[in-house]
Amino acid sequence: MRDEPLLRRRIFYGAMGFAAFSAFWTTLPFLLAQPPYSYSDSMIGLFGLLGVAGALCANFAGNLHDRGLSRKGTGLFLGLIALSFLVMGLFADQLTALVVGVILLDLGVQGNQILNQSAIYQIRPEARSRITTAHMTCYFLGGAVGSAGAALLFERTGWVGACGLGGALGLAGLLFWLTEWRSDAAVQETPS
Repeated sequence: MRDEPLLRRRIFYGAMGFAAFSAFWTTLPFLLAQPPYSYSDSMIGLFGLLGVAGALCANFAGNLHDRGLSRKGTGLFLGLIALSFLVMGLFADQLTALVVGVILLDLGVQGNQILNQSAIYQIRPEARSRITTAHMTCYFLGGAVGSAGAALLFERTGWVGACGLGGALGLAGLLFWLTEWRSDAAVQETPS
């Protein structure tokens, strides 16, 4: 991690994305269990099926990387994460907005993860295990922080606070991405 600026940058993007993702999935059941929804556990569980959208994004994200568009794609996917929370926070009482938000969030997180992995696995093929360990450790630490923070905020401020946290995490990733264009540490991510 000390020697590879691209790895550190991609770790930050991944940690912010997964923190936002975990913040959402930790607090969504709380929202859906109370009025105006008052859904049962099994009905709440069905929201997980919307995650199929993220799986469908894999090919698109891979194609972006293959065409040398990882940087632009990363900005797009981080923007989708932030946008998803804006939609869900403003229209929390509308089921359609929650569905759209879940889809946008899943697309953003999955696309971001694919581009992150595509970039970091080009750094040092002989150190792939160490790179994966560093990336995934920080990725899951981000998720734990997002989940804990969102649960605390939901308890104190409700859904709007949890969405505020998720949106801020996505926005932090996006703002850091904006520094990539000027950064000497930014490494060309086009395929070799």
